[in-house]
Amino acid sequence: MDDTIRITYLDHSGFIVESARHTLVFDYYRDPAQAATLTPDKPLYVFASHAHGDHFNPAIAAWKEQTAAYILNSDIRSAGGLPTVNHAKVHYLAPYEAITLDDLHITAYGSTDEGGSFLVEVDGWRIFHAGDLNWWHWKEDTPENIAQAKTDFFRELQYLNGQKFDVAFFPVDSRLEEYRDLGIKELVKATHINHLVTMHDCGQPWTPPADFAGYQKSLWVPAKPGEALQVDK
Repeated sequence: MDDTIRITYLDHSGFIVESARHTLVFDYYRDPAQAATLTPDKPLYVFASHAHGDHFNPAIAAWKEQTAAYILNSDIRSAGGLPTVNHAKVHYLAPYEAITLDDLHITAYGSTDEGGSFLVEVDGWRIFHAGDLNWWHWKEDTPENIAQAKTDFFRELQYLNGQKFDVAFFPVDSRLEEYRDLGIKELVKATHINHLVTMHDCGQPWTPPADFAGYQKSLWVPAKPGEALQVDK
């Protein structure tokens, strides 16, 4: 078990998570700070939660020689996948499917938009990346759609209820305005998170309200691509 990992913010919902023995890349979109310096002597595992262009960039195929496996939501297969990569390296998971690859155990969960989310268990760490799983309360939407968004979110949250995560990445989209943190507040009530990392700002980084404190060991709101954080067990 590794007691320390390093997290690097790439942009939007993209992150690199490095342990002493593995490197994980989640939802690579772009890397304006050129922070994706991938160590060749560690196995590399690349995840994409869904086919939207701000979460899945086919440029990740360029890493195919050093990548041990690509773990992609099944909707990416329908969108064309990674045709230049050896198919044995590419694994498509639908929500609620699980797979063990080498030292990683991966469980796919659902979303309230496209695709899904991932729980990765590696080196004694439980790492959750939500993709576009969120309570998407668009205040200009119809009352029916607003109600459906709430229903959809709490349905998916039931699968996570009571779980423990060492690190969890979750959206706080500024376009939702005063409703941007509805989802993250419910997540921290329903689960046990040691290190919470926000993503998918789509503008101004989130400022947590005073009543948000106390639900997790630490909170990181990355503001600029290339920022990094070391977290301990």
